[in-house]
This record gives sequence, C-alpha cells and structure tokens, in this order.
Amino acid sequence: MSKLGFPARLGVTAAVAALVGVTVMIAAVVVANSGVGPAAAVPSPAKASPHSSTAIEPANAVPSISQQGQQVHSSPVHRVPVQLVLTAQDHANCPAAATACVDLTRHITWLQAEGKVTFGPVQMEPGKPGSQHQTPRGTFQVEWKAGPTYHSTIYHDAMPWATFFAAGGIAFHGGSLTDWSHGCVHLTNANAHYYNEHLPIGAQVVVF
Repeated sequence: MSKLGFPARLGVTAAVAALVGVTVMIAAVVVANSGVGPAAAVPSPAKASPHSSTAIEPANAVPSISQQGQQVHSSPVHRVPVQLVLTAQDHANCPAAATACVDLTRHITWLQAEGKVTFGPVQMEPGKPGSQHQTPRGTFQVEWKAGPTYHSTIYHDAMPWATFFAAGGIAFHGGSLTDWSHGCVHLTNANAHYYNEHLPIGAQVVVF
C-alpha cells in the first residue's frame, strides 16, 4: 500500500473542514426558521402595575357608593330665580296700613310705611303650600319678639331674631332660603334682625 504524501493529507483535511462548516450553517438556518431557540423565545405576558395610569375603566362601570352619593342632590324649592321687584298687584294686595307684607307666591317680603316701601323686597321662604306647615294667609299683628339665640319650643330649631305675628308660633326669623319652613317666614339672619328691630309690637303684617 502506498502512503499518502503530505499535500494529499492536507487536501482531505480541508475538504472535511469545509463540509463541517456548511453543515453548521445549514443547521443554523433551519433553527432560525423554526422559531426554536433562545432568540425566538416568547416573552411571558407583562404584569400590569397596580399604579399604572393607563388602566381603562369599563364604559358601563357603576359608580362607587361615594360617587353615587356625590351625584345625589336634593331638588331645589324654586324652579325660577326670585324676582325682587314689586308689581302693581303686590301693592294692591298689601294695603297701605300694613307695615310688613309677605307674597307667598313670589317668595318675597318687604316693609313699608303709608304704602311706601322702606325696606326690600327681599327673598323669603314660607311653609310648603298645601301641607300642614303652609304659612297662613291673612292680616296679623306683631305679638312679641325674641333675640338671636331663640329656639323653637316645638321643633327645637334655631329661630334667630324671631318676630312672632300669628298663632302657632308663626314668625319672621333667620332660616334656610332653600328648604320649606314649618309655617314661618324664613329670612337671612341679617334681614331677620332688621325686621326684628323695625317691626314694633302691634305692627300690622299682611300675608297673601
């Protein structure tokens, strides 16, 4: 058997090396196309941060109790703003002999002397019409007056600067201008104070 020379052995080695290289490249291409391997690993779903600002609330989400509470508002007593302007009918309904006039329909009151307005008109709040607490209509006289800390002996509500003019404890006094009274005529505290000081005992009060 003849021995291969050095050049022949070198040629075989090079051929084998080339074949191995081609095999490696083919394997790499196959792996890349198959999606298998570290480079093609599918990332796990990212966990949403509890503090993420991109969270979207469902369109039909029901408000929480606190939100619902903020949306609940009591209905206003008046549907239209009170107009503080007297009409010819107001003057006709309140005679010149009256010192205080109260228009239950328009929710206004004023003071006058010999038919001429001396104070007001100002907004007031009466008792609810048609209820047991409706403010009585008619001609009355101031009977007695109380100070800034007076409280109702019936309802135990504050009645600052009360000026009583009708049976049942009906009076002008400081109170809410958005909630019905228990039959009295609510005024702002400042206006109630003014009425208290400028309506003497015996002064005529006309409520219509």
